[in-house]
Amino acid sequence: MKKIAKKAVGIGLRSAHYQNIVDAQPDLGFLEIHSENYFNAHSKNHFYLEQIAPLYPMSFHGIGLSLGSSEPISKQHLKQLKTLIDRFQPALVSDHLSWCSLQGNFFNDLLPVPYTKEALCCFVDNVNQVQDHLQRQILVENPSSYLEYKEFEMSEPEFINEISKQTGCGLLLDLNNIYVSATNHQFSVQAYLDVIDHNAVQEIHLAGFTEKQIDNSHLLIDTHSTFVSQAVWNIYTDYIETTKTEAITLIEWDLEIPTLDTLLAEASKAKQIRERLK
Repeated sequence: MKKIAKKAVGIGLRSAHYQNIVDAQPDLGFLEIHSENYFNAHSKNHFYLEQIAPLYPMSFHGIGLSLGSSEPISKQHLKQLKTLIDRFQPALVSDHLSWCSLQGNFFNDLLPVPYTKEALCCFVDNVNQVQDHLQRQILVENPSSYLEYKEFEMSEPEFINEISKQTGCGLLLDLNNIYVSATNHQFSVQAYLDVIDHNAVQEIHLAGFTEKQIDNSHLLIDTHSTFVSQAVWNIYTDYIETTKTEAITLIEWDLEIPTLDTLLAEASKAKQIRERLK
């Protein structure tokens, strides 16, 4: 296992950049992959991961565990994930505060979890099941949201803290997600961050969003398809300066993939902020 250095900055590994990464081996603290894209050991994705994994520390980020579901975790999914992890030994493994499956059907979206004690028990049980099966800690990422449940028993950051407290899992703090949700639901980003247990945060995500006008409502959509906004850069800078966190930072860009140089330039911005705030 290649360890990721404290405060390292990385980018997501995308198929458009496979050969460039192999040839140029740019200076990066780590690479993050979407785990499910590499389950097939005979795929092009897996072929390139075999070449790239020895070059960089890796963070494996999943979208399919459906940790927030009231149903048991898919045994097949867990088996495939463990096989991948055992083969490549990533430094970190993560998934989302969401659910995406029902009665064996998987949805192409990360659906919101109600912040109730009952939902917390389900989520905690599922995280414990995953960590027991993988024999390692995972990280849980905070979501972006566009609608809210009418009834809740705790705030999102309180819910997240309880997950970490009760399971020992780490946190993946997506600052873009917080900004998107705060804008959509009109709450304070700082008030959210004041509650989060920063000692549990091991990875930070930065990404871009899309603005939509729906009827009379202005909505931000977490598309990961453009540059990190200045507002999110400001939140990141303040967060680093205030918390002195040693968490690693990832530039996420999943749609309308730019050139590798563009991604490296975004990563360089994060590096410069980290260097300035040593």
